[in-house]
Amino acid sequence: MRLGLGLRVIYIATASISGKPSEPITLSQSLIAVAGGIILIAGLWTPIIGTLLALDELWIALSLYLSHHEDIVIPIFLAVLSASVAMLGPGAWSIDARLFGRRRFSNDQTRHRGPYS
Repeated sequence: MRLGLGLRVIYIATASISGKPSEPITLSQSLIAVAGGIILIAGLWTPIIGTLLALDELWIALSLYLSHHEDIVIPIFLAVLSASVAMLGPGAWSIDARLFGRRRFSNDQTRHRGPYS
């Protein structure tokens, strides 16, 4: 999920930079998206970068909505995916997993016995 989201964000941002003359605000949005996509693919600071990408995509969606130029569905979808990746965490194959270890949650029924067990 990280890889697919990161590649898509990088692709859209680079197409936005190379496709039209950029205003400073559009250039900054695209540069944030490219840098965030690269870091997200690597799996470094995944919750922070996922949140940053979600906010950046919402910023892009709002600027598109205010300018009435393009469809805003794709940036909103990417914002939702970025927030999902931020909540899910880095995964097993990431720099975060190597640096901080992989967290696993177990659902052990023998530890906690409810009133009906």
